[in-house]
Amino acid sequence: MARQSALKNSSNKKRSGLQAIRNPKAQHPAPSLDRLIHERLRLGIVSALAANESLTFNDLKSLMDTTDGNLSVHARKLEDAGYIAVTKSFEDRLPKTEYKLTAAGQRALESYLSHMESIIEQMRNR
Repeated sequence: MARQSALKNSSNKKRSGLQAIRNPKAQHPAPSLDRLIHERLRLGIVSALAANESLTFNDLKSLMDTTDGNLSVHARKLEDAGYIAVTKSFEDRLPKTEYKLTAAGQRALESYLSHMESIIEQMRNR
């Protein structure tokens, strides 16, 4: 009998946890994170550009320790969102791609960091 009661209580706790996850009105800070920036490589790109006036493709590739294709895909997504500006030119007959963080990218990063700080604060105050 006591075992059934314990199992029932355990089952109820699991259900209430699931209900909180399924309930859109439940207090959960993570769903409103900027998913575009939240991805590891894109967050790295935006953060690196926030710390530097501009970076070349090769600078970012080296900093992020990634492949040409991977960097290109993620940089394009950030460019399409208006978070970074891309300038293509030639230097000594070699193509040069340079990236800068836009004002919109700076605001998005600040908002993202603020959101993450509030999540951390909530977790520490539990």
